[in-house]
This record gives sequence, structure tokens and C-alpha cells, in this order.
Amino acid sequence: MGDMARRERVMRMSVEQPLWRALTGYRVLTMLYAVGLFATAYEEFTRPWLAVAYFAVLAVWTLATLPRVANAARCTKGFLAADLTIALTGILLTPVADAHERVQSGGPTLPSIWTAGAVLAFAIKGGWRWAALASGLVAVANLIERGSPARDTVHNVILVCIASIAIGYVVEVARASERTLARALEIEAATRERERLARDIHDSVLQVLAMVQRRGAVIGGEAAELGRMAGEQEVALRTLVSGGLVPVSRVSEDAAEGALVRAVEEGPDAEEPAGGPVDLRALLAPYARAGVSLAEPGAPVPLTPAAAREVAAAVGAALDNVRRHAGEGARAWILVEDEPDEVIVTVRDDGPGIPEGRLAQAEGEGRLGVALSIRGRLRDLGGSAELISVPGQGTEVELKVPKDVTDARGKAERR
Repeated sequence: MGDMARRERVMRMSVEQPLWRALTGYRVLTMLYAVGLFATAYEEFTRPWLAVAYFAVLAVWTLATLPRVANAARCTKGFLAADLTIALTGILLTPVADAHERVQSGGPTLPSIWTAGAVLAFAIKGGWRWAALASGLVAVANLIERGSPARDTVHNVILVCIASIAIGYVVEVARASERTLARALEIEAATRERERLARDIHDSVLQVLAMVQRRGAVIGGEAAELGRMAGEQEVALRTLVSGGLVPVSRVSEDAAEGALVRAVEEGPDAEEPAGGPVDLRALLAPYARAGVSLAEPGAPVPLTPAAAREVAAAVGAALDNVRRHAGEGARAWILVEDEPDEVIVTVRDDGPGIPEGRLAQAEGEGRLGVALSIRGRLRDLGGSAELISVPGQGTEVELKVPKDVTDARGKAERR
């Protein structure tokens, strides 16, 4: 697995793709329809040459830009702006090219219903807000072309506006649903893989480690030490399997590619994802061994990579203190709690406890293990570390770190 730095799997699940195909056909058909309307009323135009020039541009533009409306990635903002500009230009040229009587009586504009295709492209690409902007510009152009808000003009404008906004909203809902479904499929696949690995590990590795531990205890001597080490590894491995593997990281690129969720599976040599949350449970799992029990939630405990590393290091420092001061025979327990606004990690042991005033004396002597390794790490994250110890009843270290570490640091600096 060391040779696999990164392996990438892409799942493309686009419900909106049929909309792009339909828009492609709509643009061609409405372009032909607009040309046909002009051909049937050619003699009524006061400046037919102007209309012919516009329809030549419209036909070339429509056919040449068919690949642009194939998907969301190719339909750029620049194309949308140019496409809408051609539609608005045709509307504003109508009273110049057509007879005044036809315009006042409600005759069609030069682009006719082709304009709706330009507005729908905005809706499919950017959602209902983009659709509202495009349909608003079309409404203004129609009012300028007609000169007054006639009933049929208002009716057509409202129809295009409502239809485009509705389609834009549906596209946004579809994209959100696609992202949810893609992530659910990723979780399901990861869960199946975890269960398969757990079965294999349970049937082979864990049983071998348990057998080595038992045989080493019976043989004694150096074998007993090997058995103890095998027992520690069994506990750590069992905790990792029961807690689950580190979930695959995901990068959503729905804004550029429609609904595209990229799952990145990382090997041991892969670089750490920039800024992506990590599961604190995975960093604490190695601490679980013989004499140390780890209790954690069944779901991931996400923290920023820096915060997770600092919390894990603080837990390691607390366990070092347990071994140093409570002795090798002492037991320790790690409890992870995932609260809405913060994560709480408690490290408790059954050692003799710390005499009153001993921590202050250690700091005065320059032995700052607890102050710097534990309290200092949590203070830098905007959190806190509390140590409670009663002589004869063990020691408890409670670590609290906010989930929004950046916000917490900002508040601390302002204070």
C-alpha cells in the first residue's frame, strides 16, 4: 500500500444533463422558428435587410455554440453574457427593422421565443438567482421595444420569468440531492470495505495475536514480554477496526461540473488534505493498548488537522504522566465526547493521584510537562485543560477544544 500515494475515483451523477440536451435542441428549433416567422412576413418589414443580417448572425451563433450548451462546464459566464446580449440586441432592433404598426399590435420580436433559451441557460447554469437576473433584463428590453407595458408583453415577460426561476430552483434542488446521494454511496462503500477488512482481521490477525499472548504467558521469560506486546497490539488493532477506518475525503465540484463528487483515497505516503477535517478517533486509536481503554462515539469526530494533532499530542502527554507517576501497573481510560460546539476528551487513571500543591511546585522547579504539553496546546486552540486529582483516587484530565478553531482564536486575540 506504500506505493499508492493517491487513488482517485470520480462518480458523475448528473440529473441536469438531460436539461442541457433539451436546451440544445430548443435553441436550434427556436432559431428555425424565428427565421420562419420572418420569412412569412418579409414584405411587411420596413428594413428587411437589417433583419436578414441579424438572423444570419443568430443562425451562425446558434449552430457554432452548440458545444457550449452541452454541459455546465462548457457554459461559461462569458458565453452566457454574449448569448443574452444577442437576444437583447434582437429585441431592441425589432422596432427599427419591423413596421411600427406590427410592433404596436403585438407582433413578435426578431429572436421571438429563442430569447427564452438564453434565459434558461442562465437558470440551468446558475440557479434561480441567475435566472431572475436574465429574465429581468429581457423584461426591460421588451418594455423598451414596445414603448409601453402592453398586456401581451407583460404576460410573456411574466411567463418567461416564472418558468426560468422555477427551472433554476429545481436544478439547485437536484444538485443538492445528487451530492447527498453520492456521499451516501461513498459511506456505504466505505462501510462495506470496513466490514470486509474487520472480518478478515478478526479471522486471522487478531486470533494470532491472542494466541501469541496466551502462549507467551504460559512459557514465561522473554516469551512473556513478546506475549505482552502482542496483547497491546491486539487491543489497538481491535479498537481501530471497531471504531472504523478514516473516511475518504471528498471534494465537491458541483459548481463547475454539475454534480461531481470526487472521492480521494489516501495511502500512507499521501499528502495531508489541505484544510479538510480529520477524524480525531483515528489519531487516538494508537493509544489504546493493554492498560489503556478508549471509549469513543460511533460516528466520526471531525476537527481541523492542526487541532486534531494538538489534542492527540495532549492526550499522549497525559498518558506519559500516567506511566511516569502512576506506575506501569496503572490503568487509564480515554473518553471522547462530540458536543455540538466542542469536543471533550477525558483521560482518567486509577493511580495514587497528585498531592495538593505538587503541580505548582513542579512549575516552580521548571518541570512544565503539564503546563506546556497539555494546557499550552489547548490554550493555543482556544480551548482549555482542567486537571482534577484526589490523593488515592487517581487523576482526571479534561481537554476541551472548540470545533471552530479559527473563530475561537479570533475571539481570544480580541480579548
